Amino acid sequence: MEFLAIIPARYASTRFPGKPLAVIGGKPMVRHVYERVSSVFADCFVATDDERIQRAVEDFGGRCIMTDSGHRSGTDRCAEALRTAREITGKKYDVVVNIQGDEPFLEVSHLAAIKELFEDRETEIGTLVRRFGPQEDIGDPNSPKVVLSTGGFALYFSRAPIPYIRDREVRPAGEETYYKHIGLYAYRSEVLEKITGLPPGRLEQAESLEQLRWLENGYRIKVAQVAGETLAVDTPEDLEKVNRIYRKGC
Repeated sequence: MEFLAIIPARYASTRFPGKPLAVIGGKPMVRHVYERVSSVFADCFVATDDERIQRAVEDFGGRCIMTDSGHRSGTDRCAEALRTAREITGKKYDVVVNIQGDEPFLEVSHLAAIKELFEDRETEIGTLVRRFGPQEDIGDPNSPKVVLSTGGFALYFSRAPIPYIRDREVRPAGEETYYKHIGLYAYRSEVLEKITGLPPGRLEQAESLEQLRWLENGYRIKVAQVAGETLAVDTPEDLEKVNRIYRKGC
């Protein structure tokens, strides 16, 4: 089975312009992500709409695909990058993996876990979850929650705590099991091409969660449970925190 790993990377960001090029330990953040991803996937590309990011990636020996600047999401950018990567490599690619470009400490084990999901022929789309820890705020709308079927498929994603425990206050994560969504996706290539043609759904617009569009249209999302948290860089303050962690690790 041929896998294609894509790291969507935009320069424009409301809270942190130029984020993929932010320096961590002397290297741009996108390089940290690329090196971890390429240790698992033979074919890895950064997909961007900005020449500054393209130059940075090519300067460290990475591969980059220039994409349209009008894409609504990283999923749409991945679909365009898939078509270009096929032309560059001559490969068909069975599965496309969409990796966030702002998680420099991405766990290699998470990449392996999402790859393993596609050993099941029923898997159309794959993603990851982990259990909320006892000290985490399950009411935080910036941490989407997931409920799962007994077969390991996502039933629903929400910014609200789910499941709702009737007649009781929301209990801490140590007393109830709540699953946090980790925003790493993989798609069968033919499924990726279909879902990017779907109009925004009612549930997606209500929750502002793209994956609800896929569920609303009948696609199934297989889920792997993993341990460990990824640390995303959304603001300059996050970058300072990541650099402190990096220095301690060194």
